[in-house]
Amino acid sequence: MTGTDLFLSIAAALDATGIPFMLTGSMAGAYHGAGRATMDIDLVVDPTREQLLTLVDRVRDAGLYISADAALEALEHRSMFNVVDVATGWKVDLIVRKTRPFSQAEFERRVAIDYAGRRVSVATLEDLIIAKLEWAKLSGSARQIEDVAALLKLREDELDLAYLERWIAALDLEPQWRQARSQGRGA
Repeated sequence: MTGTDLFLSIAAALDATGIPFMLTGSMAGAYHGAGRATMDIDLVVDPTREQLLTLVDRVRDAGLYISADAALEALEHRSMFNVVDVATGWKVDLIVRKTRPFSQAEFERRVAIDYAGRRVSVATLEDLIIAKLEWAKLSGSARQIEDVAALLKLREDELDLAYLERWIAALDLEPQWRQARSQGRGA
C-alpha cells in the first residue's frame, strides 16, 4: 500500500463514519508547495466516542493496525493515536482536535481540495505555519522551522499576516516565527 492508498483508505473510513477531519503536517505542506519525504500522514479529527469506535472496527477490517484503547485515550485527553500499515511501515497520526480557541479556529478554516480523486479538507497555509511553529516549540525540531521557512520562501506574499501574528502572539511563538522568517529570507 502506498502512502496515497493509505490516506485515501483512512479518508474513506472517516467519511463513512461521519468524522470531520483535516489534513495537516508534511502532506499539507506538500499541498501548499513545500513537501518533504515522510512515511506518515497527519490528520486532525473531531469524532464522537461512537464514531471513533466505528472507525476502529473499519480500520481493523481493512487489515490495518489500530488500538481501540489508544484511540479512546486520545479522545479523552485530546491527544494522538496511530493507524499503521505494518506491511509497508506507512503510518497515519490521528490527532484529536483540541478545544482551545486556536484549534477551533484552525478546524473551522480548513479548506476542501481534490486529492487523488477524493474531496478532502486541508489546513490553510496560515494555520499550517502556526501548527508547525508550535510543533517546533514543543519538540525543539529544526525540521519544523525549515518547513515554515520553505513555505515563506514560496508563498509569504499570500499570507494573512494579521491572522498569523495574532495567533503567534497568543500561542507565544514569536521566537520560532523570527527564526523561520530569518531562514525564509536567506538571512
